[in-house]
Amino acid sequence: MTKPLHIGKYTVRFPLIQGGMGVRISAGNLAGHVAKCGGVGLVAAAGIGVNSEFYDGKNYFQADAEAFKEELRKAYEIAPDGIIGVNVMVALSDYEQLVKAAIDGGAKVIVCGAGLPMSLPELTAHAPDVAIIPIVSSLRAAQLIAKKWHKGYNRLPDAVVVEDPDTAGGHLGEKMENIGTGEYDQYATVRAVKEFFRDEYGADVPIIAAGGIWDRADLEHALAEGADGVQMASRFVCTEECDADDAFKQRYLDCKEEDIGLIMSPAGLPGRAILTNKDAIRQYDLDYDNACSLGCLKKCTYKETGERFCIVTSLDRAQRGDVATGLVFCGTNAWKADRITTVQAIFDELFGAQEAEAEADDMQEAA
Repeated sequence: MTKPLHIGKYTVRFPLIQGGMGVRISAGNLAGHVAKCGGVGLVAAAGIGVNSEFYDGKNYFQADAEAFKEELRKAYEIAPDGIIGVNVMVALSDYEQLVKAAIDGGAKVIVCGAGLPMSLPELTAHAPDVAIIPIVSSLRAAQLIAKKWHKGYNRLPDAVVVEDPDTAGGHLGEKMENIGTGEYDQYATVRAVKEFFRDEYGADVPIIAAGGIWDRADLEHALAEGADGVQMASRFVCTEECDADDAFKQRYLDCKEEDIGLIMSPAGLPGRAILTNKDAIRQYDLDYDNACSLGCLKKCTYKETGERFCIVTSLDRAQRGDVATGLVFCGTNAWKADRITTVQAIFDELFGAQEAEAEADDMQEAA
């Protein structure tokens, strides 16, 4: 039987965080339903304002902040007492503004990756109840963050997500040449990070395994290998509640294992996606030949030189249903999706037997 997940001041019924999927793949509807089912639901910040009522084509950053708060509001309408949080990429130009908007919108958890969130404790100091969680792929990254946070702010992470670059979707925190070599051991990293916090700080920090988690067997394996919980993203795409267009979900249903591979994002990070249309993604932005009008990333080769493509608009096109020229991020197991299901059905599969056992114990105690 799995145990509840304790993150900061919050107790999560099931040890599962829904991974943040940017540009409205995981917005208020998906995050709200995951939280309603007993997990941690995350609204992803990246590009949240583009396809929103707040965006007029010129006010990208303002729209981002307002749309972020609006999606949190929607999530809390679905799960008023749920554990709802956000994922904010450190690489975003409006990273600090979005962290503030998340707090204003009532986020209970802030997860940060795509860079080391060294200043996150300072940005959240006025909201001490908000749990802060970095995403790392190495012990070294966890050590750097912990040292900075402890020395500068007398704060440690409320949890740490250890993401496997060999299996995770979207932007990855590893060099392209190091991915897929077979040298990375995710659960050795999970245990090493866990041990580091115990030895160095006497703290039992929950460690969350991310990347490649698809079914109950994956969940049980992660917990048996020392993780305190898991983060799942791709599995939730083919649900009725996912915020993406049906065509985006169909892309998962249609893809084969060999269709999934790596691209180099203009953010300077490798990314895992369905690659059957990669030439069309690039050609779309070449045809339009427009200078970057958003400035969404602190560093971006498209913004600086016109190289590659615009990451936000390509992801936005796909989210709206234009999968012919849009970019569809995914994890290595996306090809396993074979039907549209519901968030509740996934939780039933992962934890259903546990629920039945708990109900039986309650009935026995009552008798």
